[in-house]
Order: sequence, then C-alpha cells, then structure tokens
Amino acid sequence: MKNIFVYCFFFVVFSTDSQDTAFITKYEKSGGTETANFSETIEYCHHLDEASPRITYRGFGKSARGKELPLLIADKDGLKDPAAIRSAGRIVLLIQACIHPGECEGKDAGLMLLRDLALNDKNTGLLNHVSILFIPVFNVDGFERFGPYNRINQNGPKEMGWRVNANNLNLNRDYLKAETPEMQAWLQLFNQWDPDFFIDTHTTDGADYQYVLTYGMETTGDMDPGLSSWSNDIFMKELNDGMTKDGFPVFPYIDFRDWHNPESGLVTEVSPPMLSQGYTSSRNRPGLLIETHMLKPYDIRVRATYEYLKKSLAILNEEYLTLKSLEKKADEMVASENFRKYDFPLHFNLSDKDSIMVDFLGMEYEKITSEITGEIYFKYGTKRKTYHLSSFSKSIPSAFVKLPEVYIVPVEWKNVIQLLDFHGVKYHLLSKDTMIPVSSYTLKNLKWNANPYEGRHTMTQIETDEITEERLIPSGSAIISLNQPCARVIAYILEPNGNGSYLSWGFFDAVTEQKEHAEHYVMEEIALKMLKDDPALKAEFEKKKVAEPGFAKNPDWILNWFFSKTLYWDKHIDAYPIGKIFDKVIAKRLLEE
Repeated sequence: MKNIFVYCFFFVVFSTDSQDTAFITKYEKSGGTETANFSETIEYCHHLDEASPRITYRGFGKSARGKELPLLIADKDGLKDPAAIRSAGRIVLLIQACIHPGECEGKDAGLMLLRDLALNDKNTGLLNHVSILFIPVFNVDGFERFGPYNRINQNGPKEMGWRVNANNLNLNRDYLKAETPEMQAWLQLFNQWDPDFFIDTHTTDGADYQYVLTYGMETTGDMDPGLSSWSNDIFMKELNDGMTKDGFPVFPYIDFRDWHNPESGLVTEVSPPMLSQGYTSSRNRPGLLIETHMLKPYDIRVRATYEYLKKSLAILNEEYLTLKSLEKKADEMVASENFRKYDFPLHFNLSDKDSIMVDFLGMEYEKITSEITGEIYFKYGTKRKTYHLSSFSKSIPSAFVKLPEVYIVPVEWKNVIQLLDFHGVKYHLLSKDTMIPVSSYTLKNLKWNANPYEGRHTMTQIETDEITEERLIPSGSAIISLNQPCARVIAYILEPNGNGSYLSWGFFDAVTEQKEHAEHYVMEEIALKMLKDDPALKAEFEKKKVAEPGFAKNPDWILNWFFSKTLYWDKHIDAYPIGKIFDKVIAKRLLEE
C-alpha cells in the first residue's frame, strides 16, 4: 500500500495549499470522490478566465445537440491567437479530457493544473516555452448523461458521464471518418492551432494490476523515424523515470495476447488513425495516451494524471526547440518527392516471433469456471505479485502501396471532398472536363460486417485488381497533390485497403450495387445461345457449377452470371471511383487546369 499512501498524502497537502478557496474544485471538496457535472465544470472554467489574464475561455464548436464545446487557453502572457503564440517562440500542447465522459480524471487533473499555473504561481516556468489548449469535456452530450451507473467496471467517482455522444457514436473511433460534429470541430481546431504535442486522458477496463497509470505512444514504426526516436528515447524515458522516482510506477498500455489472460503475454500494437494518438502521429505530431486503472480509487487516479501532465509539460519546456525542429523535418519529408520513393505501409501486423521478457507488477488471481456460462474467468485477489511475461511490440508492415503524384476525387463524391476539408487536405478543383488515363482499382470479393459498427456496416474483406483506363474527369473534381504534410492521412482515407479507408467504412458502397437486372424469360434464350456459340464459356459454366454448389442450385445467380457476360452488363459496377496519377507531367497539368 506504499504508493497509495504517497498519493493520499500528496492530495492533502495539495488541497490545503490553494490561495483562494473559491477555486477549490468539486473533486477536492469531496475528498477526491466526486467530479463536477457539466454546468459546474463550465462555471469553473469561466471563473478561471475571469480571475487570471493567463487563461482564456472560448467555445470551439457545437455538439450534436448544439451544446458549446469548451476550450481553455493557457499562456503566460495571455496570448490567445496561434500566430501570436508562434511568434513568441512557444510550442502548443493540446490536452483533451472526457472524450469518454465516464473517464473524467483528465478533466479534474487538467483544471487543477491550469489553476495552479494561472492563480497559485506554482511552477509558472512550465509556461515559459509551452502554451496549453485544454478541452475539459470533449464529448459534451455524453457528459450531460450524468449518473452513478455509467461505468460498471470503475471505482468512482460517484457520478460520471456516458461513453458515447448523442448519436450513440464513440468519438474515439471517428478521427479519420470524421462524421460527428464534435470531431469536425476538433479537426478544425487542430488545423488552426497545429499543436506540437497531444495528450488524451482515459480510464482503462480489463485486468487488475498494481499500476495506477498506463500509457500509449506511437513509437513502433507508423510515425516519422525522428519523432519516434525522440518520443521513445527522450520524452518517454524522462517522463517514466521521473514518475517511478516519485513513487508512481507506470507501464505501457495493458493488452494481453489473449484477452484477460495474463499468462498469454503482453502486446503493444500500432494504433489505427481512427484513434486519437494514432491520428495525430499520422499528422507528424506525437500523441500520448493516458489510461488510469479503473479499480484504483478515483483520487489516486486523478493525482497520477496530474503528475503525468505536469511532468510532460516540464519535458516539453526543455525539449521545445528539438521538437519543433523534428516536426518541421517530418512535415518537409512527408510533403516531398522522397516520401513517395518508398512503398507506403497501409497496415501493420504484430510479429509473434519477436518478444522480450519483462517484469509486470500484477495481482495474484485464480481461474474459476463460471456457473452461468461454463467458461473460465479470472478473479483477482489482493496480493501483489511480480510476473515475468513475454512482451510483443514489434510491428511489421503487412500491406503496401506505391503513392501517386495526385489522387482524384470526382465531383459527385462531394461528401468525401467535404470531409477532406476537415482534415486540412489541400486540393485543386478541376476547371473543365478532362479525359485522361487514370490508374484505379476494380473491387472484388467484398464482405461486410453483419452488425453495425459506429453506425456503419464496415467491410471485413476488400480485394482489388489494379487497372489503367481512360476516364472522363468532370469539372469540379478534387485534384489532391501528395506534396503536403498530411499525405499519410490522404492515403489512409483514399486507398481501398488503407487503415480506416472510406471504402472500408462504407462511403462508396453504392458503386458495388447492381442496378439493372434481366428478366428470366429474356435471359433464358440469350444464355442458351451463348452456350451454343461459345464452348469456352460452356466449360467455364460447368466448372463453376461443380466448384460452387450454392450457385448451381440458384436460378437467379445462374442467369445473372450469364447477364454479366453480355454487353448489357454495367461496366461501372465495382469500379472504385478514386483515380490516381503517377505521371508528373499529367499531374502538374491537372493541378493547373
């Protein structure tokens, strides 16, 4: 219990040291057992704004229900404009809380940290080279669904918000898809401020263990190599060494190879760009995921988050020039021709052959056979135990693509073009109809999930054939050069097998639908003539019946197969509408027309 005593002692000292009791948070007043509801949180934000010239409150968008999304700006000189802050030589740290409003440690920790920096003259040097954007509640509508029964696995606070927004969508699956008004507002904020570092605060579910806080950061291959090395060797090393020294042992985000089975070993995988830190890394901006442990008391989780935020801020103040330099190099590299010399990895798989042994501070547990389901489950006890586990963290690219000079999004897919706007993608709108040779794909063997995921029936299997054909590119189509820092995001979105591609989310489902059909009495005579006139087709037909018994028994499938062999068949079905140009001369011409 040593670590818990450290946390509790720190809590008492902190609570009695505030200069103005009006700025003691509800969390502190409750002894670390409660968090403020939404209206109380916004009232506190306004108080900070009114009390300190270093703090500015503003809204940065609206929720699905029209509620204002709150933002606090902390700057030592009271600057509130990104250009002014950049001119002052400072970098920008974006801290986000309550994307999952039941996980609200980051809100309480962040508000106390800003209060201490702005009002109590504590650690004011932490704002010397860093200005802070703090979103205390991102998922406003979910937070307003406030109550005591929103997180069954979690030990406090007494009441909290609900996981998803008013449309029942998880915002932390929407960074790339960008369909929710909340995420669209967040992306506009991100593009406006271009933060140098991002922190997303969460509470985990899962197993029991000794760590109060676990973390995630993209350092395994999907981010610029220079930024990955700095994140791993400088930032994370100094941060975690400091936490351990102060009695806050931390560990990478806990994920077992077999869910809930510690004996199976640990895995650390590349985060997809639909998740927060996976998205920011694709934009060449390091993102830190904080996951406090849901079974630890709420006050201890908040304290750990507070310390992690404060120590992160201290390191960024030391490393701000290095970080700015590395990000500038990463942006220039991604926007250059050199970036396209190498095949781009669209997906990563975790190697199951490359592991190390690590000490894991866990809890003893027993395996119990469920009386209800008959399965084996794990019940954790109160005795601490250090386990020696295999840890797998080497990710290997599993799908590659050669990136073009430009992508083409036809004008009729305006919804896709509008979403690219939210991602800050720059493009040129074609001024006239143009017929040119275009590279693209024919889609085949597609499969969809039977159940919806985040409001869509996603594809579970995508196969493609590469094609080159003459296409009419209509006026108003978006011509997207890859010479821009968000080239990774563009590829993820527009490549059919990109991680989180819009094809996989169902944005282009319509092109897979057959719209014209042949009546049986019409197709019967045509099919008989085809079999008589074409022996090769007849052999193919007989072979298909043997190989596919279901096909052989289905008259609709059989006659539709013959229909697909006629000139009446729709040549646009399963034709992926996004085009690619690899020729530099043609690409340059399109960007100028």
